[in-house]
Amino acid sequence: MSAHPLQQLTGMDALFLTQEAADTPMHIGLLMLYQPRESPRGPVRFKDILGTFRQRAHAAPVFHQTLGKVPLGIDHPFWLDAQQLDIEFHVRHIALPRPGDWRQLCIQVARLQARMLDRTRPLWEAYVIEGLDNIDFLPAGSFAVFFKMHHAAVDGASAMAAIHALHDRRPRPVKEAAAVYRPRPLPGPLNLFGRAYVNRLRSPGRWLRAVQDILPIAGRLRSGFREHRLRSPHSRHSTRFNGPISPHRAVEARFFELDEVRAIKASAGDVTINDVMVTVVAGALRKYLEARGELPDFSPMAMIPVSFRSDEEREAGGNLVTAMSLAIHSEIEDPLQRLQRVHQESLSSKGYTAAIGPRTPLDLAQLIPPQIASLAMLRAGTGLMFSSGASAPVNTVITNVAGSRDPLYLCGAPLVGCAGFGPIMDSVGLFHAVMSCGDKISIAINACRNMLPDPGFYAECLQLSYDELRDATIGRPRRRR
Repeated sequence: MSAHPLQQLTGMDALFLTQEAADTPMHIGLLMLYQPRESPRGPVRFKDILGTFRQRAHAAPVFHQTLGKVPLGIDHPFWLDAQQLDIEFHVRHIALPRPGDWRQLCIQVARLQARMLDRTRPLWEAYVIEGLDNIDFLPAGSFAVFFKMHHAAVDGASAMAAIHALHDRRPRPVKEAAAVYRPRPLPGPLNLFGRAYVNRLRSPGRWLRAVQDILPIAGRLRSGFREHRLRSPHSRHSTRFNGPISPHRAVEARFFELDEVRAIKASAGDVTINDVMVTVVAGALRKYLEARGELPDFSPMAMIPVSFRSDEEREAGGNLVTAMSLAIHSEIEDPLQRLQRVHQESLSSKGYTAAIGPRTPLDLAQLIPPQIASLAMLRAGTGLMFSSGASAPVNTVITNVAGSRDPLYLCGAPLVGCAGFGPIMDSVGLFHAVMSCGDKISIAINACRNMLPDPGFYAECLQLSYDELRDATIGRPRRRR
């Protein structure tokens, strides 16, 4: 039997299903870059990777669980064990045509990111991509794996936990006995209906918890303003990234040395690494909009997802995140001044999040009846916002996901870089993901191609913004002789 008990999607998890459409796929993408392994066994073969997936598919729920719908849709679906795992369906093998450069890889990943996952199977796919022969920061023989995992099943932290389960901590792992996947029998429709009925009986308790969450908020906010820990909310304005999105995607990423980012943080005083990376994004947004003749005279607003996973919830799937709204001050040209303002805004936004309570949005999502959620109310709401001429509440999303600090290996090949791509939706057509991996940290974007038709130029804006902040703090790096 599987070690995982039968679990139900939360209201927050289910929203990623009900708001999904063909032009708005709701999965997380992860691009993992690998150097060739140094081993007498030679290069990694596709069948080696298939074997690793077969052996470890039991290690994370996302790899072996499918959606079990409740009869009549009276409650959110349950996670059920797939009775058969067709690993060859989930893991695909492709290669870039020559010359196999970075731009080609980004175009391929953008097309894969734009496609929805098959909901009749476990909600993930992996693409082994070879032919990376003309990428200047990778040696010949390198390859990539592009993972897609549905946001209903994982958030950033649980996605990385699943990825870690596939990897080894050393080039030659200790051999273990092959694990045998033994799924639990599927519960019948009456069983799921009964569970849903019992769950609905708990609704009064959910309302009580929500009221208990909400009542103290006003007092905590008043206290925050009185003690000058909170700032007045900023006015909202729309940019080119706020509007109905197309089905087409554009992706890019830039990679930086983590030690250098830490040096920038140390040189700038009492700031965080997240402050540094948000400031880089804000500068890139400024440069891009300025080149388009759309330089803002206001501070764009970013939604910042924040995980509240406890140590006990580290292995849990689903979404255990809240979000804060952050003014990122792209209107400030000087990178140091912008960094200090971002830091101040971050402290205030964290105060708002603490006042509201990190689990309050999750509890409120539980109160939305499944029948109402299935009407795609968020899409309907954004459509009404556009027709009324109202400004979008946020202009972009910036998430920060911590990867492994230790080296990771897939079939003996070292992982040397990773980039994340979060889902976009109507009204927010630009998503930034900051990811650390070993000694590197990346900023990657997923965007509506109609809104951002030149992702390569946006990546240059990211690099220029980073270079300016680095030069203003620790100075220009010495040229290597």
